[in-house]
Amino acid sequence: MPIESPAPVRKRSTNLAQGVVEVLTQRILLGQLKPGEKLPSESTIVLEHGVSRTVVREALSKLQASGLVETRHGIGTFVLEQHTRPGLRLHVDTVASVRNMLELRLGLEVQAVALAALRRSDAQLAHMRQALDDYQASLANNDSCVEEDKRFHQLIAEATGNTFFTDIMLHLGSGMIPRTQVKGAERGGADFAKLGQLANLEHEAIYNAIKRQDPDAARAAMVLHLTNSRDRFSGQS
Repeated sequence: MPIESPAPVRKRSTNLAQGVVEVLTQRILLGQLKPGEKLPSESTIVLEHGVSRTVVREALSKLQASGLVETRHGIGTFVLEQHTRPGLRLHVDTVASVRNMLELRLGLEVQAVALAALRRSDAQLAHMRQALDDYQASLANNDSCVEEDKRFHQLIAEATGNTFFTDIMLHLGSGMIPRTQVKGAERGGADFAKLGQLANLEHEAIYNAIKRQDPDAARAAMVLHLTNSRDRFSGQS
């Protein structure tokens, strides 16, 4: 009788760890775990996910490597502020740098949104809808909607199922939505409330294409959104 090979324990452990990483990443993206906040203890995560401490430690190591959290020995693991994360350091504070950022995002997000349209889950779609509802509520109250804007785009990256997209978008941080970071002297007559309203209409077109699971329409909607955003800023220079 042939001897069966042992189960690939390491591979199974890695898959379980990735599942924990995805759940915790989503909680951070949605603001359920805020910058500076301590993550649940290892024991709590073990109970919540039904995994071993080894799996939890592997997951926390992955989160730390991506720059989402830092572990303080003897204290715990904490969510990092985006601007303190290691890795990309892109300073967006002039109209020219805004255009550069939007050109970068064109290269990245057009592919991401097509993958998101094909791969998104119903739960991920619901989170996108909530982000846009929160965005609209902030607009109506004349509040900054930058965080909601950023969350919508990060959720699209997460829906690709490719953690590289998520990691890059997280590293871009607040610079990804740069309209409020431009120096006052360079803003000219830019009406940021109006820009937010125009972006809102474009976000809805992106969302509807993802909802229909139409990758071609999603690409076109994202190209239009980012190109319009770039051109709106170009008009201020």
